[in-house]
Amino acid sequence: MDIPFDVPIECPVDEGEEEAVFEGPVATDDSLAYDFTGRRILVAEDNDLNLEIAVELLSMVGAQVDGATTGLEALRAFADSEPGHYDIVLMDVQMPEMDGYEATRAIRGLDRADAKTVPILAMTANAFAEDEERSRACGMDGHLSKPLDIRLVYATIDGFLDRRG
Repeated sequence: MDIPFDVPIECPVDEGEEEAVFEGPVATDDSLAYDFTGRRILVAEDNDLNLEIAVELLSMVGAQVDGATTGLEALRAFADSEPGHYDIVLMDVQMPEMDGYEATRAIRGLDRADAKTVPILAMTANAFAEDEERSRACGMDGHLSKPLDIRLVYATIDGFLDRRG
């Protein structure tokens, strides 16, 4: 997928769905500073185009990315993986079948050590303090507000990966 530099990427959505916009440069010196080679990321995003863009942008910095289009799919992907398989989870909050809050609580409730420690970051257009508190209350470790700034996404993921070692 060829994406022009320094162009915001707007992703159209159907009525009633959450709109996402990925802003910022795709391949600049900033993004080249990140290397997620060997890291596995689970991205839960119900909008197919947004998911495709997220997978592409994370893959560009070396990450191995698995996608899920519902909270239930994200839960199953995590539960079916070997412990320690995923280094981080990016979780859209508004998804069908099971929303991101429910999926996070279910992941945290799994009987395996990594379920308690894997960083889970909310991705949502809901950017008020109470939205961030709700994300944390259900077990999420961080909150990325949409529209997503890819530089902030890279930096946030890098910070959580550095803490995990």
